[in-house]
Amino acid sequence: MQAIIKWWLAFGAIAGCREYLDCHLYARETFKGGCYAPVRSPYDWPMTLLVKPRALFIGLSLLCLLAIWLSLALGPVSLPLFDTLRAALRLIGLPIASDGLEQAELILGQIRLPRTLLGLAVGGVLALSGVAMQGLFRNPLADPGLVGVSSGAALGAAIAIVGGSVFGGLPESFGPYLLSVCAFLGGLGVTALVYRLGRRNGQTSVATMLLAGIALTALAGSAVGLFTYLADDATLRTLTFWNLGSLNGASYARLWPLLLVSTGVALWLPRRAKALNALLLGESEAGHLGIDVEGLKRGLVFCTALGVGAAVAAAGMIGFVGLVVPHLVRLLAGPDHRVLLPASVLAGASLLLFADLVARLALAPAELPIGIVTAFIGAPFFLYLLLRGRA
Repeated sequence: MQAIIKWWLAFGAIAGCREYLDCHLYARETFKGGCYAPVRSPYDWPMTLLVKPRALFIGLSLLCLLAIWLSLALGPVSLPLFDTLRAALRLIGLPIASDGLEQAELILGQIRLPRTLLGLAVGGVLALSGVAMQGLFRNPLADPGLVGVSSGAALGAAIAIVGGSVFGGLPESFGPYLLSVCAFLGGLGVTALVYRLGRRNGQTSVATMLLAGIALTALAGSAVGLFTYLADDATLRTLTFWNLGSLNGASYARLWPLLLVSTGVALWLPRRAKALNALLLGESEAGHLGIDVEGLKRGLVFCTALGVGAAVAAAGMIGFVGLVVPHLVRLLAGPDHRVLLPASVLAGASLLLFADLVARLALAPAELPIGIVTAFIGAPFFLYLLLRGRA
């Protein structure tokens, strides 16, 4: 199923679609006269649902706050919403009376707060990376996995899970981080190879990079399949569950590296919003407008590799967020990256927290893999907005 989805995404990225043409026309209007200020409002874009940026940000911020509150309150042991709020305020250092909050503070501080923060960081960075890849390939069907970072991370994780005995000589204190480090390095390694194969004579060919990403994704997938075949029952279960993604087992030790990486990505990418808008014109046109196209492409690939690699290393393979969230925000507010980038962070974080709630509560006390839930939640909503936008 994952292979079918990847080939469908690759076909869409190569063939393009009507939305790319709409974005292209919008970009030409936006940069008339070599100016970054929009000449035509992005809300005139044919696919948009005419939501103003201020209303969009207010709505997404409230939605994200609601998702955080519910994520802290609900679970196998549900807490009263008001007690959850009081306990959360105590955890951040506010002088709130602790009457009857001991259990709530213990559950929040040890389990739900790191899990919620992990969901926020993973959802936000996956959505940001999706925007970056869709801007780089100038196609709304592009996905962070197209440059090989997800498949590389999966291969690194498979090596760590199935071949863990190979690393027996490492210090014992490194053991809990072995899987995350291998996944992160695997994602970076495959992405670096994809980027290197796309370089020729000092230029980076997006089409060549895309095709190299498809080939290396297939190669990494076959290697993961080989490790799956060689795994015993216990290892196979671990590998399968990791490939479906989960926020279970979140800890502050796993959280801080992801927070550092995601913060860096979130600070760098929005500063390139105008350059991404210019890139909608095409590489040569963007270069004539003074954009360092090669530097921009290199930065986008590097940020995507860092962000997605860190997210996959912390939470496993979580699909659909990097594809559907930027597309949904684009349908709501148009293709202007000055709106699209920050709005996608809020939308991605909210979507992943709500998906995690469903994963926790649907079969409680058992827990569904969150990758299954993101597809079930995101796909129908995505199709609804797409059909409504084309009506």
